[in-house]
Amino acid sequence: MIIEAQASYIDSNQQLLPNAAVPMLASSDISTWFNLSVGIGIGLLVGAERERRKHPDKHRSAAGIRTFALSALLGGVATALDQPYVLVVVLLAVGALSLVSYQRRGDSEPGLTSEVALLMTCLLGALSVTRPAMAAGIGVTLVALLAARDPMHRFVRMALTQAELHDVILFLGMALIALPLAPDRFLGPFEAVNPHALVRFVVMIMAVGALGHIGRRLLGGHYGLAVSGLAGGFVSSTATIHAMARLSARDATQLRGAAAGAVLSTVATMVQLSLVLGVLLPQLALMLAWPLALGGATVTLYALALMLFSPIQATTLPGDLVHGHAFELKTTFTLAAFVLLVTLLAAALNAWLGAASLVYSAAATGLVDAHSIVASVSGLVGSGKLPLAETPWAVLAALTSNTLTKAVIALNGGSSAYRWRVLPGLLLLMVAVWLAALATLP
Repeated sequence: MIIEAQASYIDSNQQLLPNAAVPMLASSDISTWFNLSVGIGIGLLVGAERERRKHPDKHRSAAGIRTFALSALLGGVATALDQPYVLVVVLLAVGALSLVSYQRRGDSEPGLTSEVALLMTCLLGALSVTRPAMAAGIGVTLVALLAARDPMHRFVRMALTQAELHDVILFLGMALIALPLAPDRFLGPFEAVNPHALVRFVVMIMAVGALGHIGRRLLGGHYGLAVSGLAGGFVSSTATIHAMARLSARDATQLRGAAAGAVLSTVATMVQLSLVLGVLLPQLALMLAWPLALGGATVTLYALALMLFSPIQATTLPGDLVHGHAFELKTTFTLAAFVLLVTLLAAALNAWLGAASLVYSAAATGLVDAHSIVASVSGLVGSGKLPLAETPWAVLAALTSNTLTKAVIALNGGSSAYRWRVLPGLLLLMVAVWLAALATLP
């Protein structure tokens, strides 16, 4: 009798059961294999970059493309085993091997980059088992950092001054440590101060100031005083107008260039104010979008008209606006303290006299700075102490009084020819802003 082979077998109870003689991979196994392949890909990518860094002499680094791939696979397998302390033992072993390799190299290549990268690759291999997308992203970032060694070294040693390096460290500390730790709730008298919003304002001022500094470093000497003035306005439009006035007084041939740069520095004020509004109070930024945009466009056209009369020669700003720190630390924290005082004052006036008093306090603070009122208004609106509809006029009052300060500086700092080129630009700015505000605001 011929017995057909069927997909069945008899158990101990003589019952006919389906036979699973053909093994099948579970979906979890397929997922694990895929995740391990991500880890191996990371190891191969990092190893390929390190392989190209090997020296051709006898002091070659021990870790190459195979070592990095195996390290990533080792971390992945250790995690896939799901046994306590296995990954810890693996990481300790990889670290010990890296230390032995470093000691054998001696002083021929004192850097620890390859050893740290090897340990990091093992960790990424372990991470790929549970979070492959995150591991892949970090792996690409790691390779980019390794490949950018020479440009980064040149930038730090040649392009970046010591003062600018200190500014970068301080900015990263504020953005990555102080900002996340600052409590995001309203505290203090009248419950009007939000520490998180205040620190965010400081970080924003630092970032915008640094961008202006970079613009002056990269563009000032090639595109003339107009671009330099625009970039300088991101640090201080008032200081830029004063510096341009001194420059025009010293060198009459640069009069129109200096005047155009001074006028364009007010465009930076418009951009800066829009950015601060967008970060702290997006609703108010939408309400003031047309006034700020029309004011910036009008003064830009006026500056272009100034430049048409005489080509702007390639030159640089005075040293106090080109070199030095990426942002003025003393000015930044003074501004933060000023914002805090303005916030408390505005909250007190709002509690005692109502929302109408805000416009007068905004005009007073705008004489010093046009942006601080935004942080104050943001705190009051966020805490529910001020209706949003009352805030645009306060910001416009601060902008107007700040423009008045710039006009006074232009009158007292430069020659009569400089004044009568800068003052019409400031006047056109305010006319355009207020016309757009009256036409669009409720």
